[in-house]
Amino acid sequence: MAKDPSDEIVAVATAAAPGAIGPYSQAVATGDLVFCSGQIGLDPATGELVPGGIEAETRRVLANLSAVLAAAGTAPADVVRTTIFLADLGDFALVNGLYGAWVGNPPPARATVGVAALPRGARVEIDAIARRRRPA
Repeated sequence: MAKDPSDEIVAVATAAAPGAIGPYSQAVATGDLVFCSGQIGLDPATGELVPGGIEAETRRVLANLSAVLAAAGTAPADVVRTTIFLADLGDFALVNGLYGAWVGNPPPARATVGVAALPRGARVEIDAIARRRRPA
C-alpha cells in the first residue's frame, strides 16, 4: 500500500524566527495541522531576549509565532489552540490584551499556566496549533 503524503511529518523552519535552542523543530506539519513549538521573546537576528520587559517580549513572541506560521502556510487567524506560559501571573492582563489583538475570531482554545521559570529568563512563552486551509 502506498504511503499517503499527508501522513508525513515535515519540519517547518524559518530564519524570521529564532532557531531552536534544543532538539526540536520550530514547528512540524502533518496533514492539515501545524504544531508550533513554544516561542519566547528572542530576537531572531541576535538570538538574545529582547529588552523592554513583558510587553516587548510578548510582541516578539507573537511576531516569532507569526513567522513560523507563515513558513508553514498558515496564519494567526488559523490557530485553533494555544498555551501561554507566564513566569508571573501578574502579567496576565497585559499579555492577554496583546494576544487578543493577535488571534483571529473566534479566538482559539487556550490554557494559561503560571510557571516557576522559562528558558533564558523569559517572562512569557506561547505555543500554538493551527490548521492549514485547503486550496479552493
